Amino acid sequence: MAGGTGTRPGSRIARVELHEFGYTVDNLGVDASGNRCVMKGAKSELSAFAVVIETVDGERGEYCSVHSGKNGVMVGQVRGLVPHLLGEDAEAREAIYNKLKRLHRHFMAVGHSALDIALWDLAGKSAGKPVWRMLGGYRERLPVYASTLNGGRHGILDSKEAYGDFAEQCLALGYRGFKIHGWGEGDAREEAENLLHCARQVGGRMTLMYDAASELKTFADAIHVGKACDEGGYYWYEDPFMDAGWSPHAARQLKEHVKTPLLLTEHVRGLEAKAPWITERATDFTRTDPDYDMGITGAMKIAHLSEAFGLDCEIHAAGPAQRHCMAAMRNSNWYELSLVAPGVRNPVPPVFGSGYSDELDAIGADGCFPVPTDPGLGVAYDWDFISRNRKALQVFTLEK
Repeated sequence: MAGGTGTRPGSRIARVELHEFGYTVDNLGVDASGNRCVMKGAKSELSAFAVVIETVDGERGEYCSVHSGKNGVMVGQVRGLVPHLLGEDAEAREAIYNKLKRLHRHFMAVGHSALDIALWDLAGKSAGKPVWRMLGGYRERLPVYASTLNGGRHGILDSKEAYGDFAEQCLALGYRGFKIHGWGEGDAREEAENLLHCARQVGGRMTLMYDAASELKTFADAIHVGKACDEGGYYWYEDPFMDAGWSPHAARQLKEHVKTPLLLTEHVRGLEAKAPWITERATDFTRTDPDYDMGITGAMKIAHLSEAFGLDCEIHAAGPAQRHCMAAMRNSNWYELSLVAPGVRNPVPPVFGSGYSDELDAIGADGCFPVPTDPGLGVAYDWDFISRNRKALQVFTLEK
């Protein structure tokens, strides 16, 4: 057993619940590339899951994943790992991290993440402290940028003018940064025109970023759009083309033609796989996500690796775990409020209480979002909503 001889009998994991549920988001559709995109009049049925971990002595950790589009894949991995969690010492998160990482080495270990985050929630509640304090604590307010949904062709973010107007709306609300996800067609000329239009409209008043989401078809397209980033003074250029963000060599080649700093490694899973991107100087910023990179434990390892090489590490996506990680990091600049658009609510599961919100209007006067201060992740989940919309429930228990 991972906990070894020092394990407290009461801290052994005795029960794990896996709740799968659904919810609806209006004005959200799917484009030809499979991206969730804005679509006036559409309605999307999304899936989510929540994990509950309980110890023999009744301590409880909870987590609800925020990545609705990936939950179908992630929940299967969680289900496969849970039996290996029973009987382990809930306080031995490092030992559990290494055990589950090896067990799911063929599957990039994304299912591991939700379990690790729930264990951190349990630990914080047990200690009576928020997770970010347990991680060390660096700040309580997070500078935030508005990160758009993919543009559509049906009345919302359907033109460069619409993107520029939405950037103005975000600026008026108090956002100091704005990141563009463009259209699913990946038309290099259209994307470049959009970037330059938004730079003319709000550049100098907002920090601008661009995420091509690996939609640009060729290396030449990536250079063309990168030159527009250069001209528009963009802060970073993210996942440019259809190497899927997996090729350090391709990124180094692109850096020879484009001056805008590259932000890569969102699609590279885990600590060891990201290290060559740093040592080979293939990216200017690293990327991590506690939902993708083996939890809070994994995300903080990546943040510290980046720090050792003098690089900033940007947290991907919005959510309680993301906020706690960033609050314990010096080398991170922006909290990503993903994914937003005019007239569309953020498509994260609507289950967060305790005053927590990742909606567009939650911005503070200082251009920041707060870090939860209650113990654990600091959010109370709406279990009534989860129960009403539940599609499946599995309960795993430790045999006595």
